Amino acid sequence: MAKTSTAKDKPANPKQKEKILPEGKTFAFKRENYKLMFIGLGLIVIGFLLMIGGGSDDPDVFSYELFSFRRMTLAPILIMAGYVVEIFAIMKRPKED
Repeated sequence: MAKTSTAKDKPANPKQKEKILPEGKTFAFKRENYKLMFIGLGLIVIGFLLMIGGGSDDPDVFSYELFSFRRMTLAPILIMAGYVVEIFAIMKRPKED
């Protein structure tokens, strides 16, 4: 016979969250780690956005804009900085309370 849920099965406080993790266990990342991860992701996306474009409308004409400072130097530096921030965000230990 199937058991039906009743009002007795529900917690007294509906705002009380169920415990997902067993006692003594915590999440590996804290809020600060996630902030750093999003900052690193943002740097990577900005770097790739700076790299796009530079083509020519006419295929017979070569565009030297392809070799601009923005595409050859700035964008790769931003992408590498984003990866460094990502690695730091993953390796950073949360502060003990």
